[in-house]
Amino acid sequence: MSATQSTAAGKVLEVLAAFDREHPSQTLSEIAQRTGLALSTAHRVVVELATWGALERAEDGSWHIGLRLWEITSGCPRTQILRDAALPFMQDLYEATHENIQLAVREGTELVFVERIAGHRSVELLTMVGTRFPIASTGMGRVLLAHAPREIQEDVLGSPMRAWTSHTVTEPKALRTQLDRIRREQVFVSDRQLSENTVAVAAAVRIGRAGPVSAALGIVITARGASRAHGLREPLLRAAHGISDELGRRTRTTA
Repeated sequence: MSATQSTAAGKVLEVLAAFDREHPSQTLSEIAQRTGLALSTAHRVVVELATWGALERAEDGSWHIGLRLWEITSGCPRTQILRDAALPFMQDLYEATHENIQLAVREGTELVFVERIAGHRSVELLTMVGTRFPIASTGMGRVLLAHAPREIQEDVLGSPMRAWTSHTVTEPKALRTQLDRIRREQVFVSDRQLSENTVAVAAAVRIGRAGPVSAALGIVITARGASRAHGLREPLLRAAHGISDELGRRTRTTA
């Protein structure tokens, strides 16, 4: 549906969708341009959203996402239960490694990062909480893809894949073999697949030890310290199992 044909609710969603990591703050003219809405329409929608608290205006006149919208989205049940269960284990894992610890979920053929713990000495990452990537782009994404429904896997394998670095595996047959190995070995070491500077170690998080895969847990280290990756497999797997057990317990409690 085009901007000129969308409903009132559709126009609101179009304005909100105009804000992302690359465009966190925009002028009214930029919002109108990105949404395709007439300037007068964009102004009306922006004012309504600002009155409600979904948008806030900066001193320079630009607009950004408001606190009230963040308060609502932070209560998303799918991620809130997961984050509450995972955070103690992520904190323990960080204390043991002092590296980036990340948690991500799958949405369609993308992964979304929902939590992260990092210290000031941790390697700088391309990923942040709330960012999305094609699911085959990262080590955590490949773990999620390995356990995704068959139609999702075939969709990804049948589509062109971006080579983020010279090490990125994009050939479908090689990726299929990699996914088989992930399912067998439980822990996957992603060597400079997304960035020349990072190596990731990732494992699946389930709902209960034998339940469906709910998320992926990962440790990201500098590529210069790649020799450490093997030693991180066991603590990562213990943490993933701990989160899985906790998710299973919480699911049984609320059922």
